Amino acid sequence: MTGDDRGIRKVRPAAVAVLGAGILAVFLGVPAVRGPGPAPVSVDPGKESPREIADTVRKGETVAAIFEKHRLDIGDLFRMRQASAGVHPLKDISAGRPYTITLDPDNNVLSLAYHINDDEILRVVRSEPGYRADKVPIEYEVRIGTLGGVVQSNIVSALPAGGPSALLAVELSDIFSWDVDFNTDFRKGDTFRILVEERWLDGAFRKYGDILAAELSVDGRVYRAYRFDAGGRPDYYDDEGKSLRKAFLKAPLSYRRISSGFTKRRMHPILKIARPHLGIDYAAPAGTPVSTVGDGTVTFAGRKGPNGNLVIVRHPNGYTTSYGHLARIAKGIRRGAEVRQGDVIGTVGATGLATGPHLDYRIRRNGTFLNPLTVNLPQGGAIPADRMADFRGVAEGFARSLTAISPTRHASSGSPETSAR
Repeated sequence: MTGDDRGIRKVRPAAVAVLGAGILAVFLGVPAVRGPGPAPVSVDPGKESPREIADTVRKGETVAAIFEKHRLDIGDLFRMRQASAGVHPLKDISAGRPYTITLDPDNNVLSLAYHINDDEILRVVRSEPGYRADKVPIEYEVRIGTLGGVVQSNIVSALPAGGPSALLAVELSDIFSWDVDFNTDFRKGDTFRILVEERWLDGAFRKYGDILAAELSVDGRVYRAYRFDAGGRPDYYDDEGKSLRKAFLKAPLSYRRISSGFTKRRMHPILKIARPHLGIDYAAPAGTPVSTVGDGTVTFAGRKGPNGNLVIVRHPNGYTTSYGHLARIAKGIRRGAEVRQGDVIGTVGATGLATGPHLDYRIRRNGTFLNPLTVNLPQGGAIPADRMADFRGVAEGFARSLTAISPTRHASSGSPETSAR
């Protein structure tokens, strides 16, 4: 892996363009232009040009401290605060975020541009007798990058070091969460290939956009995902055009490790007797959010003997899932409540008979316990017949691009991709 490897943050483009010598078709829809700075201000041609202060918010610094540091008029700050109050309060600024202040020759503030986050800028512009404020999107230059890697212990360590790469792993986990548990399924030597949008600004890489396609080789099985808008919103589909979304998630926690598996005979750590363990124990820090793996209705939520705080959810087609030893049960989770896949129903704890914080997760169908690691989960939807030809064209291009990626290196396209519809 090279030092240029990056990470990801989710954005939402959804139109189609052709990538690189007809190799790749993909729906983007993001203007390939620079992010906006301060709005233009009219200047008397007989006067000096406005000057700019471009800086970054320091730790503990307030807007008032910034004005004092640059000897700016506090009266201007008062009027700017009034103008921006309903858009983004000027008291809400964070260390490390850039800002630009434009001044006239008399040191009056003409405009302020503050980067609220990676996607939006607060812009406050003089508009006599005061100021006006609005938010403007940061418009990135879009390039296509590739990532490939070999897993040694887990996929996070196989990615380039740094925060963005951890976010990339989270994004992959979200895409494949119906088929792959990212903390238990990978083995040494497994591989991944990723085709991903890169967001560039002022000639510098800033962050990742959407993953366009990905391939995972996990313990001898190959999983692929292709991003495609079948109508309504982009989603991810496999080689056959079937949605990766299934009735159940593979696991109820985003960050976890298995501490005790499904077995018909296990020595109980507290009772010191052999008894069945018909579920999976996920060891995780206390307070880790627990999500329901599928849509359903809560049939029990409360304290239940050795299970401690327990939630049981009934799903369609005879399935039920249970979540035990919770530290607390989420607000609104009670008998009869309807829940959707991914809803947080509680947090990891050690209530009941437990030696430490963990989640006891179990799944049954028509009363019979099933192994959560091996159960065949109900399938999701598929590409509509009238869109299959379009999907085939996109998927085939993606597949060729994935095949060309070495699983041991990262590469950037090195050139921007303009949007097309």
